[in-house]
Amino acid sequence: MPELPEVETIRRGLAPVLAGARLVRAEARRPDLRFPLPPDFRQRLTGARIEGLERRAKYLLAPLDRGETLVVHLGMTGRFEVAGANAARRPGSFALAQAPDPRHAHVVFETDAGATVTFYDPRRFGYMDLIASDALGDHPWFQPLGPEPLGADFDAAHLKAAFAGRRAPVKALLLDQRVVAGLGNIYVCEALFRARIHPERAAGGLGARKLSALAESIGAVLREAIEAGGSTLRDYATAEGTLGYFQHSFRVYGRDGEPCVRPGCAGVVARLVQSGRSTFVCGQCQT
Repeated sequence: MPELPEVETIRRGLAPVLAGARLVRAEARRPDLRFPLPPDFRQRLTGARIEGLERRAKYLLAPLDRGETLVVHLGMTGRFEVAGANAARRPGSFALAQAPDPRHAHVVFETDAGATVTFYDPRRFGYMDLIASDALGDHPWFQPLGPEPLGADFDAAHLKAAFAGRRAPVKALLLDQRVVAGLGNIYVCEALFRARIHPERAAGGLGARKLSALAESIGAVLREAIEAGGSTLRDYATAEGTLGYFQHSFRVYGRDGEPCVRPGCAGVVARLVQSGRSTFVCGQCQT
């Protein structure tokens, strides 16, 4: 599933095309994705101006001049393609992706500047909705979310308060969107490795030094991934159909059986399973 850096890469790719644009056409080629599309979806979007393009956790948010916000979640295989107008290339370097299958082109937007933005989703785990902008923060999708990991409200002090007295593994709590919004399996593994913290360690037992290192590592790995264009696993692609290359910089994720890359460490990366998800760890330098 695309994580925060992938969604941010998509946002940056779509913003030059959609922010400030007016939608002259909106087409839903099926009535549902993961969930049914909202009533009168086409009519509520056609003629609306997109005032900006934002991100909250793993959601894309497009506030409209009609007092509603178009909310998009990419699910596992959701992606956008841009044709026409001034589709700027994403920051970072990319490898070419395969052409999208038109059978999975489910939603199409056309702007007054001549751009066509198509949403593809082979598995249809993505979803869209139109929500009143002034009620967005109280919506069940957003109300429980913790702070953004790249925001001013996220730091070691926040982690200390969130982890206090908790015996749950630190990885499990970092994946809890109520603790921090937008983190996923890949970047949690990478951040824990950088901070030298074992993913099975009880979160409440981390001291000030470890908490500080963890907060810094989370920010660093996310910023690097955004700059590189996100991680490409399976179907994930940017708004131009290109694949991000941050996976080539993974220090621990997917490297089970390989030597630890930390200088001076003689450990070997192992794969564990936590709550049904793969975890990658060097048992020698992560404690």
